Amino acid sequence: MVVMFQEDNGTSSVASSPLQVFSTMSLTRPTLLPSPSSSPFHSLKDLKPEERGLYLIHLLLTCANHVASGSLQNANAALEQLSLLSSPGGDTMQRVAAYFTEALANRILKSWPGLYKALNATQTRTSNVSEEVHVRRLFFDMFPILKVSYLLTNRAILEAMEGEKMVHVIDLDASEPAQWLALIQAFNSRPEGPPHLRITGVHHQKEVLDQMAHRLIEEAEKLDIPFQFNPVVSSLECLNVEQLRVKTGEALAVSSVLQLHNFLASDVTNNNGHSLSGDSASSLPLSNSRKIIDSFLNAIWGLSPKIMVVTEQDSDHNGSTVMERLLESLYTYAALFDCLETKVPRTSQDRMKVEKMLFGEEIKNIIACEGSERRERHEKLEKWSQRIDLAGFGNVPLSYYSMLQARRLLQGYGFDGYRIKEESGCAVICWQDRPLYSVSAWRCKK
Repeated sequence: MVVMFQEDNGTSSVASSPLQVFSTMSLTRPTLLPSPSSSPFHSLKDLKPEERGLYLIHLLLTCANHVASGSLQNANAALEQLSLLSSPGGDTMQRVAAYFTEALANRILKSWPGLYKALNATQTRTSNVSEEVHVRRLFFDMFPILKVSYLLTNRAILEAMEGEKMVHVIDLDASEPAQWLALIQAFNSRPEGPPHLRITGVHHQKEVLDQMAHRLIEEAEKLDIPFQFNPVVSSLECLNVEQLRVKTGEALAVSSVLQLHNFLASDVTNNNGHSLSGDSASSLPLSNSRKIIDSFLNAIWGLSPKIMVVTEQDSDHNGSTVMERLLESLYTYAALFDCLETKVPRTSQDRMKVEKMLFGEEIKNIIACEGSERRERHEKLEKWSQRIDLAGFGNVPLSYYSMLQARRLLQGYGFDGYRIKEESGCAVICWQDRPLYSVSAWRCKK
């Protein structure tokens, strides 16, 4: 199959990439793979980038079908060709394919628990806090995603807290001080003067909280703002709301950035404590899955926040089959890798770190894992809205001014491919026409 492409100057590679022809490909049954000698191409290594991209998608879909059906010999043949064509240092599709190839191979290994454990027996998985923080900072620097999320979150908090004298903000992932430095400065510019501000930061690493406390206290002292920082060393799943120390008379705000989807992994354990299969767990109706996520949202509702702002991946990566998840996540991560392709050199070590340690690990979790081990259960804004609404919250439309500011931020960032679209009062951050992340604001219903 040879497809001719015409690419306008200035358009991204994904906008005119092999992903466009996804809809024309047969996805329902495995395609017989040609061997290298019988390939329709003279030599796989001599393929043009567009042809290679199409063939990589073809191979990934075929391999996933063989993995799902247990046809390991055919899956191995596909992996062999994928390894030949993909590369973590190549173009967008080669880089994406490299991590999906690794994930599919990992899934096959996991079907042989003894082999998988033996191969990983001598590998020590120690959590390197400084490396985690560094990769998160690289993501913050290379993408405007978190910048937009923080701007919209802060604007929603500022608007909700107008006239309040005592403000308490709970950050459910206190890993990036930039958001709260901006909020402290914004509160300092209020016509009525700054409130007494208390920020509670939740994170599983004490070192991260210590660094945040130092930065925020230093800024508050410089501006002479009454400020307290309350560190809570805990994972969200183990969090006791008593640790948040919410006091009577405070106006409360809650910020959750890319955290709530982790609770969906906890919800795949049934009442007997047995982990459900991936198919069963992810196909539970919304109304029947009142478990960990619902309990958590109900606990937050019980604190009566004036505003809660939620940022989540706007993708459907929680499908019941590996094929569903591969199709959806291939679209999403090709778009994310393409964002980097337009701005960061291919040889950049920092780019490779973000692709491998952030996106690569997410891809591996989405494709290779099942049950409670599969934590990257990203869902669409519509599903989150239903879930949060059922917990007793009503949507607060993001203001025209905040959306205007967010769009100006994107323009100033120098990426033409990013878009922000409004969806039922919420913001959806897109690359070209592909939704990537959503930001929504909520208040307790009366």
